[in-house]
Amino acid sequence: MKKVLKPGVTIKGTKDGLLFLFDDSRPFSEILNELKHKLDSGGPIWDGPDTRVWIKLGQRQITQQEEAEMRKLFSLRKNLIITSIEADGMPYLADGHTGICMLTGTVRSGQVLEHRGDLLLMGDVNPGGCVRTTGSLYVLGALRGLAHAGSEGDETAIIAAAQFRPTQLRIADTISRPPDEWDESDVEMKFAYLVNHQIAVDKIHHFSLIRPDKEWKENRMRRW
Repeated sequence: MKKVLKPGVTIKGTKDGLLFLFDDSRPFSEILNELKHKLDSGGPIWDGPDTRVWIKLGQRQITQQEEAEMRKLFSLRKNLIITSIEADGMPYLADGHTGICMLTGTVRSGQVLEHRGDLLLMGDVNPGGCVRTTGSLYVLGALRGLAHAGSEGDETAIIAAAQFRPTQLRIADTISRPPDEWDESDVEMKFAYLVNHQIAVDKIHHFSLIRPDKEWKENRMRRW
């Protein structure tokens, strides 16, 4: 009796969008072929309003090239917006950089700095300059231009700067335009984060109240 393979791509509807489950026991090339078939044959179901998509890879990592091929397939359906890509217990990119990448320099007017992942910029972002990251952005300098964190839909991303004077903030798909003039006497480091689909700005020492899981705690049992 011929064995029947289970679907390589399973699609489940949720109250927030669509969940795509990929079978990690099948070659990824087969997954992409099946995904293409499903997106091509969906008919009017793929032509509705904007829909968020969560992708679960299982216990599999993919390369940046494989990710690009997958995103290209989804881009054929303009209403499908990839919110996250996840692998079980590991980064989903096999050749991706983990941790924070540090760069130095000034982003001047008309320049666009793009980065995949979290970015620590040791420098300034001048008015008319733009920094766009898929993760969080930390500027150890003056942020006076446009900053976009979580550019591929990561709503947990934050934007922090030593001198917080941005002309525009974006986190995931949410855009916020700061006041026309900043109080130049306010020199406290600040950060922006997303709450209830709006961008809020707070003092950096309040960050642990927003993300208590990130708080450093002293190990009082340690002996020197």
